[in-house]
Amino acid sequence: MTQYGFFFDQSRCTACKACTAACMSWNQDTPSPAKWARLFEWEEGTFPNVRLNMLFAPCYHCANPVCVDVAGGALIKEDKYGAVLIDPAKNTSASLRAAWSACPYGAISFASDAPDAVASKCTMCVDRLEQGLQPACVLACLTRALDFGKLADLQAKYGKISDLPGLPSSSTVQPAVVFKARDAKKQLVPYDATGVITLMGNRDPYPAVYTSATAVTDVPAGTVGRSKLVLHASSTAEQSLTTRDDYS
Repeated sequence: MTQYGFFFDQSRCTACKACTAACMSWNQDTPSPAKWARLFEWEEGTFPNVRLNMLFAPCYHCANPVCVDVAGGALIKEDKYGAVLIDPAKNTSASLRAAWSACPYGAISFASDAPDAVASKCTMCVDRLEQGLQPACVLACLTRALDFGKLADLQAKYGKISDLPGLPSSSTVQPAVVFKARDAKKQLVPYDATGVITLMGNRDPYPAVYTSATAVTDVPAGTVGRSKLVLHASSTAEQSLTTRDDYS
């Protein structure tokens, strides 16, 4: 088997959603909770050390797809490209929900929360590959944060990193993906962060907005709407929130 896979440069991604829109357009999907190419955004940290994270998360078509083992034949790992595909003749909700639970990345999507909801997932654009084309998401990427090809070629070009902070370990499933982590944060314009916090709180002669810097630097849990990566959403509503892109 020749394994094909994706490359994702987290430092280049701006969350423009061109990849998700292209996926929907090519596959003629209508807006719904079922998303094949998910683009996650989540915040971490507080002023002055705030980061916005992005993650391109289709199916990574793992070399050792544990989802296939529990899907009761509803999933197959085809040989030509190494894509993990749903067998439409055996697409039963029960087996594919078990596969979704087993997948560390939660790559299978469901049209609703109903027990018999239709399941679907990224196909690696096998139909495009057969035409000599790259996946629609990759060609649509405006910042060239994505690449696609034989996994061995991607690893030779970009390295062999298949883990990012916040993602489950890749050691068991061996995803067909190479990551480049975001660049380290740099302070381009030197300034006194403590002084800025003091200035923002001061409304003299009116009452201060706050009297302690911890009101800015210690944010209570739940204040930030998307403060963590949620690969296994508890409902379609939560998935739509965590991958909010106006295409739900």
